[in-house]
Amino acid sequence: MSASYYNMCRRGVGKAVEIRTHDGRIHRGIIHRVDNRMVYLRPLPQRNYGGYGYPWGWGWGWGGFGFGVALGAIAGLAFLPFFFW
Repeated sequence: MSASYYNMCRRGVGKAVEIRTHDGRIHRGIIHRVDNRMVYLRPLPQRNYGGYGYPWGWGWGWGGFGFGVALGAIAGLAFLPFFFW
């Protein structure tokens, strides 16, 4: 199963995705890199429509650091439409 997710993720580099893991967590981001064990996501751009917010994004600091999701932990993968992010 992880081989098919690997191929899907390789074709989706640079695209926004929503990944659901076996433990129920949901990760949203842009696929930055894929190796044989992990999918690396960058956070989606933050929109600040006014009000009280942090202009640099919540919890990511400067530069928008990403995070990895193990291919074997993926239970579902969905590509997000362009207007969503």
